[in-house]
Amino acid sequence: MSVVGFDIGNENCVIAVVKQGGVDVLLNGESNRETPAIVCFGEKQRFFGSAGAASAMMHPKSTVSQVKRLIGRRFDDPDIQNDLKMLTVETLEGSEGGILIHLEYLKEDHKFMPVQILAMLFAHLKTIAENDLGTTVSDCVIGVPLYFTDLQRREYLDAATIVGLNPLKLIHDCTAIGLGYGVYKTDFPDGDPIYVAFIDIGHCDTQVAIAEFQAAKMKILSHTFDSSLGGRDFDEVLFRHFAETFKEQYDIDVYSNDRACNRLRAACEKLKKVLSANLEAPLNIECLMDEKDVSGFIKREEFENLASGLLERISIPCNRALADAGLSVDKIDSVELVGSGSRIPAITRLLTSLFEKELSRTLNASECVARGCALQCAMLNPVSRVKEYE
Repeated sequence: MSVVGFDIGNENCVIAVVKQGGVDVLLNGESNRETPAIVCFGEKQRFFGSAGAASAMMHPKSTVSQVKRLIGRRFDDPDIQNDLKMLTVETLEGSEGGILIHLEYLKEDHKFMPVQILAMLFAHLKTIAENDLGTTVSDCVIGVPLYFTDLQRREYLDAATIVGLNPLKLIHDCTAIGLGYGVYKTDFPDGDPIYVAFIDIGHCDTQVAIAEFQAAKMKILSHTFDSSLGGRDFDEVLFRHFAETFKEQYDIDVYSNDRACNRLRAACEKLKKVLSANLEAPLNIECLMDEKDVSGFIKREEFENLASGLLERISIPCNRALADAGLSVDKIDSVELVGSGSRIPAITRLLTSLFEKELSRTLNASECVARGCALQCAMLNPVSRVKEYE
C-alpha cells in the first residue's frame, strides 16, 4: 500500500514516500528530485514537468505554469490580475467568475479550468511515483498553504480524486515542516517546551509558524503569511530593471514578445541565484528579440536596493506570528529557514537581526514539506508502523 506525500509548489513539485523505515524523495524521469509544475500543450501531445519546461520557449502561448496561484480564484481579483500579467498563456473569465485558460491544442481551441490543469499535473506525479514504487499509488497527503480558502482546498481534493488518488488529508505546509522536524529530533527535554519558528519563503509566498515541542509532541501556536511575497517577486524586480535597461540601450520592448519575456525571466532567476553567492553578476542573452544580443551587469547591493520594499515586508508576518503566539524573541530557541526563496543573503541578515540569533538550516529547503506530508500519510495509514507522535 502506498504512503505518499505531495508538495505541489508554485514552481516545482516534490514527491516523498515512506519505505524501508525512512522517508525518500522520488526521482522523476530525468533523475531530478524536483519536477517543474508546468503543463505544455504541444502541436501533437502534452509535455509535463521537465519536458514541459523545455518546451515552454517553443510554445509560450500554450504553456501553463503557476497553476497553484489560479486554483479557486476569481478572475476579477486584483491580485489575480497581477499574477496573470506574469503568464504568457491567454486567460478569460468563466461563467461563474472563475478563470478559464484559453489555448490551442491539436489544432483546436480549448478552454481549461485551473482544476483540470492541476489534475493533469497530479496524474504526471502519480505516474512518477508508480513507476518508482512498482505499484498503484492511491493514499496520499497533500501540502497546502495555510491561507488557502475552503474552495481552493476542495479544488485540490477534486483534482487529486479525478486521477484516482485518495487524499487522506490536506496539511498546512508549515505543519508538515514542523512534523518532519519534530519526529526525527530526539533531544527535546521532558520539562519546559522548546519553541521553534519555521519560516518558509517559497516561490510565490511567505509562511511563518511558531511551534512548541516536547518529547513526542508538537503544537502549532501561530500561523501567519504574506501570500504575495516570494522568490518570484525578487525575480520580477530584476526583470523590470533589465526590461527598462534594454529598452534604453537596445531599443527593444520585451513586454511585446512572450518568448523574450520568458527568456528574460529565466535569466533573471539564474542571476538572482548567482548574486546569492557573489557580490556582482553579468547577464548575457543571445538573440533576445529582433535578432539583438543583450548584456547587462548588476551588483548585489544594487539588487538589494531595488528589492528594498520586498525586504521590508519579510518581517511583518514574523512579528505577527510572535504576537499571535504570545512569545517574545528571546523565548524562541531556534529559527528554521526553508523554501526556494530563502537563499537571498539580505533575507538571512534581516531575519538574523529580527530574531537576534543565527538561523538554522537543518532541513532540506525544497523537500521538507513533501517529507512531512509523507510522514503524516504514514500516521494515517493503518498498515504503516510509526512511532507515537502527538
